This record gives sequence, C-alpha cells and structure tokens, in this order.
Amino acid sequence: MGGCVGSHHDSSGSLNENSDGTGVALGRNQPLKRERPKWKSDYPMTEGQLRSKRDEFWDTAPAFEGRKEIWDALRAAASAFESNDHLLAQAILDGASITLPHGALTECYDELGNRYQLPVYCLSPPVNMIEERSDEPDGSDPDSSAADPSSGSAGDPGSGGECQLRLRLSTGRDLRLTVRSSDTVGMMKRRLQTQEGVAAATQRWFFSGRPLTDRLRLDQLNISRDYIVQVILSQRPPPEPVTTPGHTPEETPGPVVVEGVEAPLQEPTPVEN
Repeated sequence: MGGCVGSHHDSSGSLNENSDGTGVALGRNQPLKRERPKWKSDYPMTEGQLRSKRDEFWDTAPAFEGRKEIWDALRAAASAFESNDHLLAQAILDGASITLPHGALTECYDELGNRYQLPVYCLSPPVNMIEERSDEPDGSDPDSSAADPSSGSAGDPGSGGECQLRLRLSTGRDLRLTVRSSDTVGMMKRRLQTQEGVAAATQRWFFSGRPLTDRLRLDQLNISRDYIVQVILSQRPPPEPVTTPGHTPEETPGPVVVEGVEAPLQEPTPVEN
C-alpha cells in the first residue's frame, strides 16, 4: 500500500544511492512532473470506493517509519497535484524539504533521507472508473434495518428509510449508528449523543477528508455501505466553579422555613481575624 524505508547519509554529507539498485542518488531533486500517472484498477471502481481506498491509506500511512508532518505535506501536495495546481504542489514540497529523484510523488525523500512512496490511486483516478448507482435501495446492506421487510417505511424514500452508518471515533472505537437517509449531520450528531453520551457540540464529522456541516443530509453525502465516517471528538473541559469565601456553589443556601413561614435569609456573621 505504501510506506517509507529508512536511508542514511555517508561521511561526505551526501545521500547514499537508492537501495532498489536504480543508481539514483537520493539527494537528486527534480521538479514535479505535470503528467498524471495512468493506471487500471483490478476491478471497476466508483468514486466513493476510490475515496475510501485513499482514506484508508492516509489513515495508516503515518504508522510507517516516517514523520507525520511529511505525510501531511505529501497528502496536501497530492490533492493539489490532482487538482492540476502544480505550483501549489511544488511549493508544498519545497516548504517541507521533500525531494523527488524522478519528479514524481510515487517516490519521495525527506531531508533526513527517509523514503516515502505514494500509491498511484492517491494521485489520479483509474482509467476504468465507473459511475456510482444512486438508485440502489437501502436494503442492499444486509446489516441495515431497511433489509427487514417488517420495517415497513424503509422502502419508502419519502419517509427516509433507516440504515446503519459506520462511524470511527477518534478514540479508536468503531460503531454503527442507526440513521435515516433524510437525517442531517446535525440530527445524526444528536443520535450519536443519545446512543453514546457524546455531546453533539464536541463532535466533528469527516468523510473522504472533508468536514461535514450540520445542514448536509445523509442522502446528499452519497456514502455507500461499509464506508466509514470519521468522528473527531474534542471534549471540552468543564467550566471551573466560581467560589466565594465561606461556601461552595453546591452549598448555596435556600430560604429558611420556620413552622411553615418562609423567613428571609440572614446575612452571615463576619469572622474576625
């Protein structure tokens, strides 16, 4: 899938030759070529499947022997390259001191000599890309409640049939959330709050690397079954209680009732030093 292997400098300060026997010096740098790599997938791939495959790579790539900041720079450069913004891609590479011995993002090196390899599917779509079918019923997911004939309204698109949405929390936990196709992201956040006790205000949802705003509906996101939505949780620290000398906020006295008659609160007696 891709990764990096360690390299090192020799005593003269220049980088050693590539370990694959090509004889290309690691210190050699060429400008980023404009040509997109052409490749064919082993199976016809939809745009959603390509996004999911890329997300899987970028989620796991920093676990290899590399520096996370370099992986982040490579991801931004790859996105700019695919958008034909070569000037931005080159500027990102130069700013991160990333060298390209072949002028391609498929093989890169950082200033320490570490090697990074990007798969071609992160740089361009396959030649056998196919269009996604949006007319498939929600019941195509065997884990979806819409597949149960007893669900009744699940087959009615107007009622927003229920389905199971896969979520991956930033805590590392994967779970399924029962949602409706007509739900907005804000509504799904509240569903997750009800199910897991996570405040909706602390949730940030991402799919295919882009943030999802609260007003987007599930049927607008075009999320196919078994694709994962990432949920970043940012727990806010509880506000510190404001205390005053003599008592805590939890001990705020209430009205004093004497034999059924409510008496006014008495001022506390000052304590002499």
